[in-house]
Amino acid sequence: MVHIRQGFIVNHKTSLAKLGWQPFFQQQLLLEELGSSKPARIIEQHKTIIEVATETGIKILNITKTMPPFTVGDWILLDESEIFSRVLDRQSCFRRKAAGAKNSEQLIATNVDTAFIVCSLNQDFNLNRIERYLSLVYEAGAEPVIVLSKLDLCPEPENYKDQVQNLNSSLCVELINGLDSSSVSALHPWCQTGRTIVMLGSSGSGKSTLTNNLLGLEAQLTKAIREDDAKGRHTTTRRSLLAMQEGAMIIDTPGMREIQLSGYEDGVTEAFADIDALSKNCKFSDCQHESEPGCKVRNALQSGELDERRLNNFLKLSREQAFNAASISERRSTDKKTVRFHKKVVKESLKLKGR
Repeated sequence: MVHIRQGFIVNHKTSLAKLGWQPFFQQQLLLEELGSSKPARIIEQHKTIIEVATETGIKILNITKTMPPFTVGDWILLDESEIFSRVLDRQSCFRRKAAGAKNSEQLIATNVDTAFIVCSLNQDFNLNRIERYLSLVYEAGAEPVIVLSKLDLCPEPENYKDQVQNLNSSLCVELINGLDSSSVSALHPWCQTGRTIVMLGSSGSGKSTLTNNLLGLEAQLTKAIREDDAKGRHTTTRRSLLAMQEGAMIIDTPGMREIQLSGYEDGVTEAFADIDALSKNCKFSDCQHESEPGCKVRNALQSGELDERRLNNFLKLSREQAFNAASISERRSTDKKTVRFHKKVVKESLKLKGR
């Protein structure tokens, strides 16, 4: 039997490896689970159900209150009755502070190998935003690839590429026309069988157009950007894990207007490795790189070795992630106290009923 879903085909020949199964997940299985449990990968999540792919096809599971938080890309185990059993540990995890004022986190995608950070070669080009996405990717534990899209509309693309490459000489940066298959083929080395890719970028950056080309079908609705400000509209409304014909998996995410970092100290440090290296030689170990004497970061700024825009963005993201991490930690502490109080009330209530 063949199960066909938009951008996804699963039949009796589909292996777990093609779905992204790796030794990291196999090693988590208990002895009693080896023969009875069935691994399944979440390929789409709705409000009340999830769609999962297994070796034998696509299945629909109802979401219950007893289930832990999960998202597209997660591997779960089903028991012999194909009922949810548990979520496996994640190899990588993309998350952000939930949009708005809520002190909570939102899962974006999990078990990703490579993140394509898509930025269009127009007024949408923004180094600060690219650095923010890099912090997100490094913290998640995936490999970043900067994809500068809409090459056909830019007369001087190399200038943009040089700006990104100057952030870090080891960064992989590709100039792409998402409508041209020969241009998109530059991304194929990261799209081998069993690999999982996530598309990150603002609305209208060309993520869905690029996804369509990689998939070889019109899987995602695309819209033109507004000519007056070069900004786009949301064309992807939900996260979906789609299968490429070559075997790789792509998670296309909705454009995110707000990416608040939370608890991303390591990610920010890696995204700004040059500043981190300078800070290790500052006179004071807790130097804030503002007006302290003996600050090597400020010295690099004055000598022209360090760009002021980059330093300001580093300081901004550092403060942001620290503040949000503290807020969420406080929220978690409050939630734990509430749960303990609720359990105490229930326990006392049961005692009274037993009298």
